[in-house]
Amino acid sequence: MAGITPPDLQKALSGADYPATSDQLRKVAENNHAPKEITERISHLGKKRFENPAEVSKAVFRNE
Repeated sequence: MAGITPPDLQKALSGADYPATSDQLRKVAENNHAPKEITERISHLGKKRFENPAEVSKAVFRNE
């Protein structure tokens, strides 16, 4: 996804508690005032449960 870097994602998810669903992570990103591009990408990950930030990053950047 153009324009989003792993550090951008980490900043957006700062303070997230794991394990977490994509919906929970989207809410954290919104509360951190993340760009719409990031919150939309997180919301499209489905209801999967993520055990740690590395799993989220892998899912978000998988299709680039």
